[in-house]
Amino acid sequence: MACSSASEAVPARFAGWSVAWVAFVVAVFAWGVGFHGLGVLLHSLHETKGWSIAVISAAITTHFFGGAAIIVFLPEVHRAFGLAATTICGAAFTAVGVVAWSMAIAPWQLFIAALISGCGWAVTSGAAINAMVAPWFDRDRPKAISLAFNGASVAGIVFPPLLVQLIASIGLQATAILVAIAVLLVVGSLAHFYLRKVPADLGLTADGGLPLPPRSEPDPVQRLSRSSLIRTREFQTLTAAFALALFAQVGLLSHLLTRVSPVFGASGAALAVSLTTISAVAGRTLLGWLIGDHDRRIAACGNFLVQSVGVGFICISDTPSAVLVGCALFGLGVGNVVSFPALIAQKEFRSPDVGTVVALVVAINQAVFALAPAILGTIRDITASYTVPFAIGIAAQIMASFIVLFGRRTRAADES
Repeated sequence: MACSSASEAVPARFAGWSVAWVAFVVAVFAWGVGFHGLGVLLHSLHETKGWSIAVISAAITTHFFGGAAIIVFLPEVHRAFGLAATTICGAAFTAVGVVAWSMAIAPWQLFIAALISGCGWAVTSGAAINAMVAPWFDRDRPKAISLAFNGASVAGIVFPPLLVQLIASIGLQATAILVAIAVLLVVGSLAHFYLRKVPADLGLTADGGLPLPPRSEPDPVQRLSRSSLIRTREFQTLTAAFALALFAQVGLLSHLLTRVSPVFGASGAALAVSLTTISAVAGRTLLGWLIGDHDRRIAACGNFLVQSVGVGFICISDTPSAVLVGCALFGLGVGNVVSFPALIAQKEFRSPDVGTVVALVVAINQAVFALAPAILGTIRDITASYTVPFAIGIAAQIMASFIVLFGRRTRAADES
């Protein structure tokens, strides 16, 4: 009798894994449209309208920079409106934004479209994905985060060649409308059905623990202020390292399709970008299953250095085989650069502060890497080559590897 009631109370499958898969799908559309899709838009708008790479890159910067302002306050937005409603609104902004990009008839209109799409990106990307997964997992959070953020990598595999092919077949505007409808239907419905509950609503704990026994209402948890968190060495080194790494990564990814197009042609270049993200899936999956209790800052350092070697191949060679090796090595770390801040924050900050820390890190990093497409695009226009922009990316990744280790040393010193 007791066994029977227990089996009725505890679901056969922990609902957290369903939420992680939903976060995976949200990430597919968020990164497919709001990240990888921007590289395709840059290439398409440059080729079809003749607008300069620097101007289009500046609009991409606006997309990320506008989103960063929203991400800072994402925890408060989630508490005020709920995760599901916020995600549905994000899907709507993404849909309207991508259509606006496609219908621009003058370069200045790209910046209006970028502000709209940036709002959608802000509430469906990194900090939002972490907010979906974190309440459901503690011990298994690396695996769940890996699964969810692999959606970003799958987006890189699927969306660039798909968008290139659709644009070639039915045109940019028709492609944008098709994508907008898919975002609204898929992300909106999944958010409505799966993101309205947390474990406590089901009488569960994180990681699928047994139903909680009746207990008195706990005292409210005092969260640290943003200013207090920002003053910590852990936060400063975490933010600085990943700001540099993401500056390099976002800047290089936004120009990767254009950089490798002369080597492979448009369709072949899209496949090369997909190779980068196939490698990202492999790298992130390995991280989720192997990181365990290992030092996450040392792992991040190695990640940055492997990426710098890959970018070096892309930078100095026009040989197809060397460029493909470079894409694979660069890609191995692409997913992990997005996943690491949440995983490091989980170890170094109190549980009530992790969400705020992740949102702050993502927002600050986004404000920095928002400049990358425009800066690297301008340098490319000035030098008429991608050698210098990609060399800057290498330097940023190497600097990031030293900073993330410096944070580890100072933390060890504080503990002693």
